[in-house]
Amino acid sequence: MKTPDITVSTTDFDRLEQLLSSLPADTVGSNTLRQELERANLVTPQQLPANVVSMNSTVRFSFADGKSSSLTLVYPKDAAQSNTISILAPVGSALLGLQVGDSINWPLPSGDMSTITVDEVLYQPEREGAYHR
Repeated sequence: MKTPDITVSTTDFDRLEQLLSSLPADTVGSNTLRQELERANLVTPQQLPANVVSMNSTVRFSFADGKSSSLTLVYPKDAAQSNTISILAPVGSALLGLQVGDSINWPLPSGDMSTITVDEVLYQPEREGAYHR
């Protein structure tokens, strides 16, 4: 499976770069996030398509086994809230920048590989006009 292209707003990119530069180099998930950001297509928040997963988006996604989840993609400081997933978690990094219908192969915490498919972006800040959240 070819890895799908990802689209990230310049605001999210800048904030995630700041986050990465503030973390110890060996922080779990930071290298994976860095690799994802390096391959991202950058657009202004106003240009971000409405069906793309951005920071603070609530997304419904499914795994290859048919299980699905709805979670909000958040910065690590907000990950203690229920129904959230940190951008540094494997699934969090995987979701960033994907569009509805995209699938990606991603390692699970157990070490197994799974395919994640974005089913719906239930909420996206940019779609609601929240460009400077």
